[in-house]
Amino acid sequence: MAAALKDQYGPEIPRRVAAMLAGAYPAFDGEGFVAWALDGYEELELTPRGWRIAEAMQRFLPADYEAAAAIVRQSLGPTLDEQPSTGLGSFLYLPHVLWVSRYGLDHFETSMALQYELTQRFTAEFSIRAYLEREPERTLARLRQWATAPSQHVRRLVSEGTRPRLPWAARLRDFQRDPTPVLALLELLRDDPELYVRRSVANNLNDIGKDHPDILAATATRWLRDAPPEREWLVRHALRSAIKRGEPGAFAALGYGDAAALAIRDAQILPVSPQMGESVTLALTLANPTARPQRAIVDFRIGYVKANGSVSHKTFKLKTIELAPGGTVDLRKAVTLADLTTRRHYPGRHPVELLINARPSPIGHFDLRA
Repeated sequence: MAAALKDQYGPEIPRRVAAMLAGAYPAFDGEGFVAWALDGYEELELTPRGWRIAEAMQRFLPADYEAAAAIVRQSLGPTLDEQPSTGLGSFLYLPHVLWVSRYGLDHFETSMALQYELTQRFTAEFSIRAYLEREPERTLARLRQWATAPSQHVRRLVSEGTRPRLPWAARLRDFQRDPTPVLALLELLRDDPELYVRRSVANNLNDIGKDHPDILAATATRWLRDAPPEREWLVRHALRSAIKRGEPGAFAALGYGDAAALAIRDAQILPVSPQMGESVTLALTLANPTARPQRAIVDFRIGYVKANGSVSHKTFKLKTIELAPGGTVDLRKAVTLADLTTRRHYPGRHPVELLINARPSPIGHFDLRA
């Protein structure tokens, strides 16, 4: 079994941070810093451990933030481009960004300069959000400048740090209500030369679409006009959740807005009565009985029985197809019925539907046994 994340972020982390700070500030009380940081450290999870070290930084660095920030900046090691990190290595700088997010808010320029450096070694996507909340216009203006920065890590921060629903972070409620300022930044990054940045842009758009499906669909449609392959991939990745939700605007943006005249043949769901822990397989043939080519995004949806007896639907991807007149395609998909961290199974009848361009067609069911 893999070690817990917090166990990979053990007592050696505050010791390493202390050594780095002492190298930049000879008067630094490294022993006191480590002793204070490790008091109760063992009981903490990963992020609280980062906060514990950040609080130790505040206690043992000079009280003047400007002086302390200069020491922190001088203590930094090589960037990710200079020395790529593996595993949790870059998490060494988690306390640094937490420290900036809490203690640097009254020192905008100094904190921006420090985050510019930190994001090239870890990520400042968590700390920059505190500045977007505190001084949104000023921070957005700085991010517009950073959208053309030489470092891919800085450019990615522009997108990742403004995600309205960034995982592990508090939501940016103002941007959830009105994503216009974020979209203006994404326009600057949509054709970034690095996939690392473009993937972040796609994830940001995906976030926006959860609150504003019409804005996502309109943006996707516009971006796909005369799009190079790299931008086309970005848009498809941004639409992935909307496609799973069956939103018509997302299908229309990809050119699948019309109902496809496809016939479902020989649909089978086997076994009919599987036991928990086994798997169930869906198999069928799709045929194009018309005299014109048919394009379709084909998925299927299972209605999972919940503990209270109600049904919750989950969509699974199958295939994007183009069928010539009279053409057929065989489709097959196996799904595990073992419990997962994201899904528990309960006995009962599970309906199955085929989705063709988001339009459902019932094809049967299976009865899950305990």
